[in-house]
Amino acid sequence: VVSRRVREAVVSTQSTGGGANVFKVSYFKGNAYLAQSPQLYKQMAVCADIERVFTVGAVFRAEDSNTHRHLCEFVGLDIEMAFKEHYHEALDVIGNMFLSMFRGLQSRYATEIETVHKQFPAEPFKFIEPALRLEWPEAISMLREAGVEIGDFDDLSTRKRSSSASWYEQSTILISTFSISSPWKSDRSIRCPARTTPNTATVTTYFMRGEEIMSGAQRIHDPLLLEERAKVHEIDLETIRAYIDSFKFGSQPPLAGGGCGER
Repeated sequence: VVSRRVREAVVSTQSTGGGANVFKVSYFKGNAYLAQSPQLYKQMAVCADIERVFTVGAVFRAEDSNTHRHLCEFVGLDIEMAFKEHYHEALDVIGNMFLSMFRGLQSRYATEIETVHKQFPAEPFKFIEPALRLEWPEAISMLREAGVEIGDFDDLSTRKRSSSASWYEQSTILISTFSISSPWKSDRSIRCPARTTPNTATVTTYFMRGEEIMSGAQRIHDPLLLEERAKVHEIDLETIRAYIDSFKFGSQPPLAGGGCGER
């Protein structure tokens, strides 16, 4: 299946409802938002019967977080795809994408990487194929065995991951793909409920050397359920009407994806 690039708008009259804070700007006689994610655009493209899409473009996040992981503006890579049987099909595609990138960097840019290491010494990055995949309970169990106090649905923060020597040691030699079931009642409106665990959402996070490099999820593709979830999160339905209608008028495939950027 060929992936197609779609180009999203940088200025929009609606936010994506993805959970991130947005920059609100004056737009003639009304207001608009700087794009916090191409989420809605890429999902609408899949509904238009383009099975796999990706975007590369500017992303703006109004997050007042002074860390090495948070930027107010960055260039992001987002992908979305329809799947046939299970959202793990998307995990396979994304995991293989990262492995292809790592192999390409090692084979094509070994000289440049060596030059960077002369100024910024670091252990060579190693990875395994296929990428390790853990279910959320497995990840929690590993942390608890390493002495980390964490609840069943606590956030898997960088501090908690790196506080365990065994966890960090493993994270330095592989890309970890986690299939996470997080509390659905308090989760973002567009994430799909998990089939096996009540009140949870189907969410995925990708880690490299203990750092999160990408997050994603299976999306809600049922317009009625989407409206219900939007109301729970007190989102004005008219601000996402075009998005909801795309599932009514389009092909309504089950879909999943994720996004990463300069973090």
